[in-house]
Amino acid sequence: MALENQELRKAGLKVTLPRVKIYQILEKAGEGDHFSAEDIYKLLLEHNEDVGLATVYRVLTQFEAAGLVSRHHFEGGHSVFELTQDEQHDHIVCVKCGKVREFSDPALKKRQDEIARELGFKITDRTLYLYGECAEGCSKK
Repeated sequence: MALENQELRKAGLKVTLPRVKIYQILEKAGEGDHFSAEDIYKLLLEHNEDVGLATVYRVLTQFEAAGLVSRHHFEGGHSVFELTQDEQHDHIVCVKCGKVREFSDPALKKRQDEIARELGFKITDRTLYLYGECAEGCSKK
């Protein structure tokens, strides 16, 4: 039985071809890659998969509800998805092209924990988004 089938069943979802194909795309994403529903739809088209955009949105919503994926909402209504991960990480987003990169910085996490302690809080969850212009052409325009 394929890993994605096990993950879908473990999440309480029926194994269907669209779910498997979308899970595979997210699973094969490079480190730090994040996809919008439209990105996933285009990748499915490139692989001659007959899955509609509405189905992609529906499956991603089901995955999110089941805890399989995390949705990140960025400025301007831009949302991207990634498989849920155990380790915490942060994101930096290009305000021009929408490119999203992940990063993890132990010193930053330590400082956030210190700030929380100083203010009498225990961090239960955190999200950090940094915005700027990527070096791949956007900051040069």
